[in-house]
Amino acid sequence: MNAIKMITTGIVLLWLSACASTGPVLYPNSHYQSVGREVAEQDIAYCKQMAESAGARESGGTAGNVAANTAMGAGVGAASGAVGGAITGSAGTGSLVGAASGAVWGLLRGIFSAARPAQPSQAYANFVSRCLLEKGYDVTGWQ
Repeated sequence: MNAIKMITTGIVLLWLSACASTGPVLYPNSHYQSVGREVAEQDIAYCKQMAESAGARESGGTAGNVAANTAMGAGVGAASGAVGGAITGSAGTGSLVGAASGAVWGLLRGIFSAARPAQPSQAYANFVSRCLLEKGYDVTGWQ
C-alpha cells in the first residue's frame, strides 16, 4: 500500500512541476538596468496578461495531453492485442490485454512528457516579446 502512495505522490509532483510556466529571458540592456529586475518582472506579468486578453494561450493543457496519450495508448493496444489474439485464437482476450497495457503505456508516456517544461505557443511568445520590445526590453529567448 505504501508503494502505491509513493507512486501516486510522484505522479502528482511530476504533473504539478509541468504546470510551471516558461518565461522570456531578458538581455540586461540599458533599459533593463535602469528599471531593475522587480519592475521587469511586473512588465513581463503585464505583457503576459495582455497576450491572454488578446486571445493568445500560453500552451495546451498538460492534463489533456496525458489523457489523450492514455486514450491513444489504449486504442493502439486494443487493436494490436486483437490482432495478436486473432492469430493465437482469442481476439477478445488479446484486445483486453492489449488495451490495458496500451493504456498504461500511454499514461506513463503522457506523465513523463508532461514533466518536461512546455514551450509557449508561438503566438503567445511573439505577443509577449513584442510587448516587452515596445517597453524597451530585449528578449533573447524563452525558458
